[in-house]
Amino acid sequence: MAHLQRLRKMSVLGWVSSNTVNSQLKTPNTPVWQIWRFHIAQNPRFYRTRRVVQTETFEKSDACSREKIPAAFLKDAEAALLEYLHCTRSLPFLDAEYMSKNSPFFIQKLVKKVGMKSDVGQAFTRHLRYHPINEFEPFFESLGLTPSEYCPLLPRDRMFLTDDDYLLDNYHVLREYGIDVRKIGKIYKEAKEVFNYGRGLLLVKLQAYEELGLSNSSVAKFIISSPNLLVGDVSSDFVDVLKILERGGIQLSWIEEHLSVHHCYDWSRMLGLLRLFCKTGYSEEQLGALITQSPELLFEDSGYKTLSLIGFLVKFGSQLKDICSLFPQFPQIQVGKFFSNMRQCFLFLNEIEMEVNEIGKLVRSYPFLLGSCTLKKTSSLLSNLNTGKKRLCKLVQENPQELRNLVLGSKIVRLPYSGEDERSRVLKTKFLLDLGFVEESNEMKRALKAFRGKGGELQERFDCIVKAGIDKKDVYEMIKGSPQILNQSKEVIETKISFLVNDSGYPISTLKIFPSFLNYTTQRVKLRLSMYNWLKEQGGTEPKLALSSVVACSDKIFVSQYVHRHPTGPQVWQDLKKQIYSE
Repeated sequence: MAHLQRLRKMSVLGWVSSNTVNSQLKTPNTPVWQIWRFHIAQNPRFYRTRRVVQTETFEKSDACSREKIPAAFLKDAEAALLEYLHCTRSLPFLDAEYMSKNSPFFIQKLVKKVGMKSDVGQAFTRHLRYHPINEFEPFFESLGLTPSEYCPLLPRDRMFLTDDDYLLDNYHVLREYGIDVRKIGKIYKEAKEVFNYGRGLLLVKLQAYEELGLSNSSVAKFIISSPNLLVGDVSSDFVDVLKILERGGIQLSWIEEHLSVHHCYDWSRMLGLLRLFCKTGYSEEQLGALITQSPELLFEDSGYKTLSLIGFLVKFGSQLKDICSLFPQFPQIQVGKFFSNMRQCFLFLNEIEMEVNEIGKLVRSYPFLLGSCTLKKTSSLLSNLNTGKKRLCKLVQENPQELRNLVLGSKIVRLPYSGEDERSRVLKTKFLLDLGFVEESNEMKRALKAFRGKGGELQERFDCIVKAGIDKKDVYEMIKGSPQILNQSKEVIETKISFLVNDSGYPISTLKIFPSFLNYTTQRVKLRLSMYNWLKEQGGTEPKLALSSVVACSDKIFVSQYVHRHPTGPQVWQDLKKQIYSE
């Protein structure tokens, strides 16, 4: 590694800003098929409708093993395909042989067309003589791609491999370099431009990595796991990652051991993560020890899960130094699972209506607790605990360790009876008695049945209506007739009264006549009044209808009795509804 060059530095701390996880940290390489699929236009054989059906069929066949074909039939079919590719199409014998023996889905498709006849070899030969095949299909399949993977990669204007000037040349370079042929398909899928290189260029790129001090086998392993290393010049990000890990005491063989040929690594993101650790105070030796202890921090999704976790914690005000102190504890739990648990805990705390600032305190103070608990569903917890959101929220705030008792697999014990319901009923009864309700009267029973929420909140809601300008005696009568108006919070009542008086122009005394106004949503009232005012301007309705007549009836009655009085009324109604409910 003595030949590693010193390359430019990059800023990393910006990667953990509030937008990091959703923007900058996404893998920059778009799969070829996502781009290529939009350029299919000329060849009618690849119209979109045909391709969709084709892909669906291949996906079904990918999931199942190929149908049983007798060994004799299979051998004859492979021999016929070999003869066609080598003798008729003049492909090199080794290429033709490998393709014919390693494209089972393609062989199966041909068998279905030809049929399993006694002279299957001759039948295949006759079929191929008059029905030339798309040679890219068995070629891509022999490289390890399934039909659903290679179907979007098929060239739209070619069907013979010899029509591609550089494909086979670059394929031969990779194969002769020692790269497993079944992995070359992955390289084509992730870095298609590699197979358009002119003669000799690909080998130069491979040798450039050897000049860094890497062995032939190491280069092959890195290329398979990161095909984009062959695109452009030698990757400076890749070089810098190796340098940092080497200085931390990590051997190249260890890195190779922890790379998966089934993944594609983003060395730029991995370099960003390593530099971030360095900026937060990790020495090179400490960083090497951390990665050796928990390799998934770096190699799981190229460090994306780790950076996502850091970004999540930063959003809640955690300091980078505090965050990085978590990571030495990660052998106990994988970083991906840790992040998933933390997000699930956040959703749980949000669902039990904990204030955002309180959630932030828990995240900053107990990050390892939140990341270690795989919670049950909120609805299940509320049911099994036999409690409400507010009590559960208070319980978690007072003792966050209670979360350990709410994880999957634990036995949920019902919370002891708190007596809160009884205390609330006493306060509701006292409130009604103070207003002048007669104890055990039908009016009191009706009011108690209608009230929702805590008894201690009724007085402030009552006072809110009084402060709006209505006498206490009138409010008493309002509650007697419509007790449910006190089921809404003080803020909601104030908003609705303000809309009635300031936006709609009605006097506050309207509530004495129509207290149920407070039970309807502001959008409903606004829609009805807007439609009514429009109808008045058009002369389509009485100019002085009571507010209750406009608001209280059902939509069906309102539309039939008022909206349809004008020819364009239904369209105006729909336009107003769309406008008001989208605000």
